[in-house]
Amino acid sequence: MNKHKFICEYAINASPKMIYPYLTSPSGLEQWFCDKVVINEDRHYNFIWDSNNHFAEMTNHRTNKSVRFIFLDENKKHGPDSSYMDFTIETSELTQEQYLRVIDYSEEDDMEEMSELWDGLIISLREIIGG
Repeated sequence: MNKHKFICEYAINASPKMIYPYLTSPSGLEQWFCDKVVINEDRHYNFIWDSNNHFAEMTNHRTNKSVRFIFLDENKKHGPDSSYMDFTIETSELTQEQYLRVIDYSEEDDMEEMSELWDGLIISLREIIGG
């Protein structure tokens, strides 16, 4: 199945230090992103939605800047065309506002549905952060 890249940016009224833990820690992610997150002994993240496990590896991260999760196959491996999610916190040079850029590279091809999904998730994140 073909993969599709969904990219969006959202203004978040909070500092990068405040936003970053919600993008990287199990407790932060559970508050807005998925039902539960467990980091297992091989440092893989297990994102749980509706009792379904989705294993991922945090492959890149820059503290208070960005994080990438690459999703793993049933053998807990990832390849060159694996699905992934990127979260990047950017500051506008002009306004000093914070923006969260989301890249979701997956098999989902309905961009309108993806937009609605991420809009809803970010509304939850803003409510938690207060921004």
